[in-house]
Amino acid sequence: MTRCAFTPRGILAALALAVPLLAAAQGTLPRNFPATALRGEIVIVQSRQVTVNGQPARLAPGARIRGADNMQILSGKLIGRKLTTHYTIDTVGLVKDVWVLRPEELAKNPWPKTAEEAAAWRFDARAQTWTRP
Repeated sequence: MTRCAFTPRGILAALALAVPLLAAAQGTLPRNFPATALRGEIVIVQSRQVTVNGQPARLAPGARIRGADNMQILSGKLIGRKLTTHYTIDTVGLVKDVWVLRPEELAKNPWPKTAEEAAAWRFDARAQTWTRP
């Protein structure tokens, strides 16, 4: 006789894991950005060549681009598109992480566009907001 491998505890565990994943896939969970993230317009020119606020730049090896749904996107699918993003720069000046912003994230103004602004402003990581001096 074949028995069902699913136990009530196993089903509850699977549901507990599935619900946040479904919510994230639908873009409903808030995203937390690091204090080092800057806001800018990024255009993917080629798979590793980008412009950031009109200036040429390169994507770091292993750079991650996350769409508005927080799912990872390959840079080749975004060639030629102008994206309003939050992004981070690695220690050698390459673009490391990119998050394509949702309308509600864009509404959270202000957000620094340069490292100098970020150094002068105050960041509240919990509220994901910046305060100008």
